Amino acid sequence: MKKVINLIKNPKFKMICILSILLFIYTSICAFSYAQTVSADISDSVFRLHVIANSDLQEDQDLKYKVRDNLINYMNEICANETSKEEVINIVNKHKNDFQKIAEDTIKENCFDYSVKINIGNFKFPTKTYGDISFPAGYYDALRVEIGEASGQNWWCVMFPPLCFIDVSQGVVPDESKENLKENMDSEDYALVSESDTNTGITFKFKILEFFTNAGFITAKNN
Repeated sequence: MKKVINLIKNPKFKMICILSILLFIYTSICAFSYAQTVSADISDSVFRLHVIANSDLQEDQDLKYKVRDNLINYMNEICANETSKEEVINIVNKHKNDFQKIAEDTIKENCFDYSVKINIGNFKFPTKTYGDISFPAGYYDALRVEIGEASGQNWWCVMFPPLCFIDVSQGVVPDESKENLKENMDSEDYALVSESDTNTGITFKFKILEFFTNAGFITAKNN
């Protein structure tokens, strides 16, 4: 015990402790600053679709996918030639009532009477993978569709760049879609979402971003 007390009183030991604490604080601040910046950059590059089923009953989950398909088909019609996120969001805002009607009609056609709530805003998303592209947990601008009680499983996709319109069942996003995504992100952000499973450094950065988001340090942006 005496040795421990003497060690604590040792000026060199005190200096090492102080420097270690300062280094930890500095590293934490840098990591947070990095996570906050990258999260904002990635969020600013994409517009997502979020559909929430009434419940986890199979019939409600099936209905969710039918609503999704009809909304995506309509989205593809009105935004197929758009090249910027801002243009897409403006179009979606202008056609918000149409999205509402499509969802309501789909529900009625399938003999349900659920209400539908559609919002365009900035929402929290978990980490999500589309083929070989992964988006970290964070806050993203999105079109959110809540069916009925909205207590069932969620479905997500990226409306811009248009990853909703591709088949990723083979586990690979087509090169054309990747180029579209790459054009709307800087090189580091694109590397983060496209190489997180193959590059140790990128994986570490991906985890940092997830940590600060899930810990509540990164919050929704003000629109």
